[in-house]
Amino acid sequence: MVTESSIDDAAKADGESAESARTRRTRPYPASSFEDALSLGEAIMQYAAGEKVRRLTLMQHMNKSPGSGATKMMITNSNKYGITSGGYSAEHLELTEKGRIVVNPARPERERRKAAFELAVAGVAPFSLLYDHYKEKRLPDREVIKDFLRDSSIEVPDLDECVDTFIVNVKGLDLLRTLGGAETLISIDQVLDEVAEKTSDVSFSKMVNSPQVPGGLNQKEDAVEWSKICFYITPIGSEESIERKHADLFMSSLVQPALEELGLTVVRADHIGDPGMITTQVLEYLKRSKLAIADLSYLNPNVFYEVALRHALRLPVVQIIRKSDRLPFDVNQSRTLVFDTTDIYSLIPKLQTYRAEIANQARKAIDDPESVGNPISIFYPDFYK
Repeated sequence: MVTESSIDDAAKADGESAESARTRRTRPYPASSFEDALSLGEAIMQYAAGEKVRRLTLMQHMNKSPGSGATKMMITNSNKYGITSGGYSAEHLELTEKGRIVVNPARPERERRKAAFELAVAGVAPFSLLYDHYKEKRLPDREVIKDFLRDSSIEVPDLDECVDTFIVNVKGLDLLRTLGGAETLISIDQVLDEVAEKTSDVSFSKMVNSPQVPGGLNQKEDAVEWSKICFYITPIGSEESIERKHADLFMSSLVQPALEELGLTVVRADHIGDPGMITTQVLEYLKRSKLAIADLSYLNPNVFYEVALRHALRLPVVQIIRKSDRLPFDVNQSRTLVFDTTDIYSLIPKLQTYRAEIANQARKAIDDPESVGNPISIFYPDFYK
């Protein structure tokens, strides 16, 4: 699904007339995280050795449809970050000077990290404003950050998305650290000094109580607004079990707050109030919900079964997992958000960042389900023919 504002961005990046562009509200930041946009630049480096390449040839190598909305947005976002030049209808795509530095593994890591910061944060007006204001400070609640943007001179149409994308970008650049029990935005100079001291080259392109259950779910099937439902796939376990406590904590502290800003109601299998076989109800929610969040923690077989059904149906799903669990090979091709639950003292300071990551990935999954990874479509594309 491509939103109106996304189309506006793409039209502007491709050279639409100024008169037409003025009639629309365009976001002053790219419609994806820097890491997601970086995939186009990495493809140019991989398939064309960093040289100018025909757009159609590159899309063929990337197994992307040149005319799809998702492809257009990928090119537009890469262009807005300054990673590549050339719009979604251009004959050729090319890495910018800084883009070439970022995706070239032969360049010094410090140089690559500096260029990435300049593109991902400093080069985007609202992100640069937030970085300058909160640098070397504790990151406040997201509502405070949104208020700061409201009071700024920059008009931001979607404050939630802007804040989420900023947080994901600074985390990917290792600018967000837990210091003194709170998440603190450190300066890029400190990060660059640390990188200079390291001898190893790490690619930053791989940047990874019982809940209040919404009422009104005891409805007939045709009364459910499926476009506003997120089905939470998770190991539930018996009452008082560690699995149940985990599911309750993640739902109330991470999943529900993250999806509130998207206007989605989170539903879990044990909270479906309709009479009938629970298996039938679960299948219905798997098939018709706008989004699914799949918690792979504890490697529960029922969870993997339900995730497979969403993959087979080519429906948007976001995968999350505890850091202490090892992601099985079958689903490790799909992007999975990893959350450290080692102890409460390290978890609580990171809750806001984890929520932002979920919200950011949820938006991407809804706009382009296969962009977050679907093993069936990746390894067996003929499955759908």
